[in-house]
Amino acid sequence: MVSLGHVDGSVLAQSGSLDMRTPIACFLAWPARMAPPSPRLDSAARTENTLIRANSENFPVGSFLIPAASRTHVHAFYLFARTADDIADSPHIRAAEKVAQLRMASDALGEDEAALPDWAVPYHRSLIETGCSAHHGRDLLSAFIQDATKRRYDSWDELMDYCRRSASSVGRVMMDIHGETRRADLEGSDALCNALQVLNHLQDCKKDFLTLDRVYLPEPWLREAGGGVAQLAGARASPSLRRTIDRCLEGTAGLLGRAEAMPSSVGRRRFRWECAVIVKQAWALHRRLARDDPLASRVRVSRLGRLSCAVSGIVGAW
Repeated sequence: MVSLGHVDGSVLAQSGSLDMRTPIACFLAWPARMAPPSPRLDSAARTENTLIRANSENFPVGSFLIPAASRTHVHAFYLFARTADDIADSPHIRAAEKVAQLRMASDALGEDEAALPDWAVPYHRSLIETGCSAHHGRDLLSAFIQDATKRRYDSWDELMDYCRRSASSVGRVMMDIHGETRRADLEGSDALCNALQVLNHLQDCKKDFLTLDRVYLPEPWLREAGGGVAQLAGARASPSLRRTIDRCLEGTAGLLGRAEAMPSSVGRRRFRWECAVIVKQAWALHRRLARDDPLASRVRVSRLGRLSCAVSGIVGAW
């Protein structure tokens, strides 16, 4: 990025690839111009790849296991999902504005590209190219719209309804992109995605409460354990909060048990490996959350642990 400031406060800026061949070419050709020898900067791809690197801590996003022909479509959906989630979680946007932005994207997705925000256009074009339905993308947006206004959950079933739209929809999109919808174990995929969502909620339970006043743990479970949402602000989990976290982990274990056989139903080998690795990583994170305190520090699987999951997942699904 090169910028030039003026006395009136305005700034001219130009961004490009970090390659000295471009300024050298400008010097040699002056006052004429020659085609730059370095590749053009693809800002959309740069943003997409930055988002993917920043949000792949727990589970691989569009990893090398994804077939090359599907990767562009996976990345387009990820950019769509990540940006919509960021809108829903932004502390700087009013709830009504969040709802308006997300509804506008939902109404136009798969129908009217001109009415879409820039971040939704790549996924819209992917839908047109692949012939996939926009239904699951709209389900996802409906969950984010709910996030903008709903702060508490009254039951596990209510949380699962949210996860069906916020998480199962993601798995369904991946199955669509890979052409697996007719043969894969879709209910197993739903169970895996819902489990991943709950595990993420448990990881972020303190942050979600403090920054967004949002609590996904069923509130009656907190009360039954002898606690309340205020305990999420503590330095460490109280015994009552620990019991509620463990109860959520019990429900999640049931979901992961249902998901165990799902990878074997996937026909495309590399995508089957991807699914198997994610199941292994989900179990690894489940074990860490059962052992560690998400209020004391962020619970995560180590790099060595993720590598072990990758090897065992691929070997088991070969």
